[in-house]
Amino acid sequence: MIQKTNQMGVPVITVGDQYVIGFDRPRLEQLLSGHGGTQTAQKPSFGLQIADASKIAQKAGVVPVFGAFVGSVKPGSPGEKAGLQQGDVITEINLRPISNADDLARALSGLSPGNRVTIAFLRGQQKLRTETVV
Repeated sequence: MIQKTNQMGVPVITVGDQYVIGFDRPRLEQLLSGHGGTQTAQKPSFGLQIADASKIAQKAGVVPVFGAFVGSVKPGSPGEKAGLQQGDVITEINLRPISNADDLARALSGLSPGNRVTIAFLRGQQKLRTETVV
């Protein structure tokens, strides 16, 4: 594997003629869905660290809410340009309901650079909506 990838990382996963170094779930899903091809172009990143909002609420001892909890936002990312902030809970992407972090990852994996994205989210008790381009 070192000869093929010049990497000593673990794990190294082969899908067709593509190699994934480390556990990169979105990339693995992309390759396994048949949309990975041999292209080197990466899917756009929103620059967000997310978790299941219901798990965060449970740990905090508050009423569970469903969605993707934003743990942090990378400066200059599409997430920041959309106005998302730490603590927001994403509930919808392009009219697609988001119940947890995996739903958000699946919704974002279908996007391509240049796509316009509408995001519905909760900030405290407010229901907000924003748009951005990835």
